[in-house]
Amino acid sequence: MRLILAHGAGTGISSPFLEAMADLLVERGIALTLFEFAYMASRRDGGAKRPPPRAEALVGEYRAMIAAASAKHPHQTLVIGGKSLGGRVASLLADELYAQSEIAGLVCLGYPFHAPGTPDKLRVEHLKDLHCPTLIVQGERDPFGSRAEIENIELSHHIAFAWMNDGDHDFGPRGRSGFTRKGNLTAAADAVAAFIAGLSAAR
Repeated sequence: MRLILAHGAGTGISSPFLEAMADLLVERGIALTLFEFAYMASRRDGGAKRPPPRAEALVGEYRAMIAAASAKHPHQTLVIGGKSLGGRVASLLADELYAQSEIAGLVCLGYPFHAPGTPDKLRVEHLKDLHCPTLIVQGERDPFGSRAEIENIELSHHIAFAWMNDGDHDFGPRGRSGFTRKGNLTAAADAVAAFIAGLSAAR
């Protein structure tokens, strides 16, 4: 299987978080493709630093990336996902592509359930009836959706969670918690690897 990961809203595929996760996932034998949206690539080339487009406006780019990856790796089953915004965009496509047998699953690293400070404005309607096997790896105190908040929301039973101990949006814990960022990143990579292994076994 091959995992496609897109980046978060404010940082590209060279962010410290994605670079660390990519290294850990490759160490676990996962074939990986990192994908950057055009607005972020433009920033890298010196373009204006505008706010990212709405997630819905990025779906076409992600769809094109999936088609390209499928053509380049025709014998590999695809799993899609991303960090924060990237995972949300992938989630908007997941059920359609899963029903067409184009992907086997979805992985979201720090899903943005809501913007910080606005827990009443949830982005979960499409997650309530999701049929695509999904793993959401989430920090327990993520300001975009903490464990206490999310466990009170009714979501599809096809969604599994891996909670990172005392983790923030990048899975970093507080110093006094007794946990470490390195430990949480390792646990996150282990959870993703186990999820993908389960998808492979089920095929």
